[in-house]
Amino acid sequence: MCEHEDHQHDVNFLKETWYVIVALILFISTISFQYQNDLKVIILILAYLLAGSGVLLTALKNIFKGDFFDENFLMGVATLGAIAIGEYPEAVMVMVLYQIGEYLQHRAVHRTRKSITDLMNIKPEYANVEENNAVTQKSPEEVKINDIIIVKTGEKIPLDGTIIDGCAYIDTSALTGEAVPREVKINDKALSGCINTDGYLKIKVTKEYSESTVSKILELVEHAKNKKTKTEKFITKFARYYTPSVVAAALILATIPPLITGTGFLIWIERALTFLVISCPCALVISIPLGFFAGIGAASKNGILIKGSNHLEALSKPDSIAFDKTGTLTKGNFVVNDIIPENGATEDDLLKYAATAEIYSNHPIAIAIKNKYNNTIDTNTIQEIKEEAGNGIIANISGDTILVGNSKLMANHNIEFFENLDANTVVYVAKNKTFIGTITITDEVKEGSKSAIYKVKKLACKVIMLTGDSTAVAEKTAKNLGIDIVYSQLLPKDKVDKIEKLIDNKHKNGSVIFVGDGINDAPVLKRSDIGIAMGCLGSDAAIEAADIVIMDDDPTRIPTAIKIAKNTMRIVKQNIIFAIGIKILFLILGAFGYMSMWGAVFADVGVTLIAILNALRILLITKKERS
Repeated sequence: MCEHEDHQHDVNFLKETWYVIVALILFISTISFQYQNDLKVIILILAYLLAGSGVLLTALKNIFKGDFFDENFLMGVATLGAIAIGEYPEAVMVMVLYQIGEYLQHRAVHRTRKSITDLMNIKPEYANVEENNAVTQKSPEEVKINDIIIVKTGEKIPLDGTIIDGCAYIDTSALTGEAVPREVKINDKALSGCINTDGYLKIKVTKEYSESTVSKILELVEHAKNKKTKTEKFITKFARYYTPSVVAAALILATIPPLITGTGFLIWIERALTFLVISCPCALVISIPLGFFAGIGAASKNGILIKGSNHLEALSKPDSIAFDKTGTLTKGNFVVNDIIPENGATEDDLLKYAATAEIYSNHPIAIAIKNKYNNTIDTNTIQEIKEEAGNGIIANISGDTILVGNSKLMANHNIEFFENLDANTVVYVAKNKTFIGTITITDEVKEGSKSAIYKVKKLACKVIMLTGDSTAVAEKTAKNLGIDIVYSQLLPKDKVDKIEKLIDNKHKNGSVIFVGDGINDAPVLKRSDIGIAMGCLGSDAAIEAADIVIMDDDPTRIPTAIKIAKNTMRIVKQNIIFAIGIKILFLILGAFGYMSMWGAVFADVGVTLIAILNALRILLITKKERS
């Protein structure tokens, strides 16, 4: 629902609320003052129309649309029936109590939505663009890639970019849920939606607004509620059959018993009308979607963006979780550890060829090599560059064929080389079919990775590592983190094959989850039951393909996300059992005359409010597990 539609809905609801207040005053006046009977009836009918006009009009509109059986129809039939048999006060009070219940439900939904929209109130209003030594304010949509923007203390970062001047402490809570401001400086990434709490930043824009972090988040939140779970679809289907069934039951209750027992029709019509009021499925149709919406909100507060309630439901039943290594469990901050030249090459030759071949690559390993070389690269010497997917680069540099990559690349091109079994990432370099040396590169494990793996394993999930890295590096990292199953030297297609095998062998209704961050992870993120992408270091392709995005790349958010999903599903199931159980009990009591119409409405509103309050408990899950 867009902002304008939300506002219009609130205005209409406020108007109806005032009508109900006036109706209640009129109703009380008929009790407090002595009116002639005809005048009393007129006042009660006026009060009924004020309180119930919205319900009656909605029911009428739905009938013309072919949707005969909803709560508005049930309330309309029950109260008009009460008026037909002369029960005017009951008809008015039923509508008033129903509308009070609707008001409280509206406030609960509004509160839930507000808790999320407040959290996601990150849309920037303007950008300070530096042009010709002057600063002008522009709409973020007008700013182009490579423009320079200024962000002062207290301002939101309007677009994604790289900091080229200044340092500051930024509030990332809207994106990551992290309360402590983070320090940023020159060459750091700046993500839109964060707030500069203290400092001055000059940022070179790297993405247009439509592709920026803030825009993507707002788009995901807006569309998340449109993806329904199996549970929500079941409730919709249930209501479709349930409502006509209770209307038929009410008709039978009003006609068959008096014919069989010989008692008057009036008492059974009253029971049938009470039966209809009790049967309103408000508790189910409101609390279940609200529960999932609250779950998405609780996840957002923890820096976890879930693209739809269907993914939340699937996440609650994890069977196995497969992790990528680089950038997911490790920091992706590669540094060159050692340079080992062979066959007459020098360290400078080895590093120059590798850096030149990797000139256009943004892979962390390529960046580490280029940072170590730290010299200007003459691109005029490059005649051709080709990538061999998952293996490395083949480049023609000044007429020489240079290969830079893993052992598979060397083997595929029949190059004799000395395999380095160091438990670090190893890059092999060859020139004109001759092996000229190796470059070893190290990567740090993220602080939260070991804790995340431990907590995930406690959830009785099978944990696997899928990586394109060498076997020695993968096994060393896995042993350090406590991961028992490791598959290394995998191409993107190999990762998909492994995930498909896990899906074929999973428990019934269980979910296979993959966590990754790179462009090469996009196919496997899409193929898994649940794909989780690292949103800070992660590529756009990975974030687009994933079902869930971890905004600060912290692996400990993953067990937190599963906990929120499990809590959400537990509360949703509680509401379903509670609402249906109480409905059945009250329907039986109403059918046998042990429940008045007033009591029916109190019961219906009460059940709905208890279910709503139970659903809102999900929002209390806002702290990460750090134990």
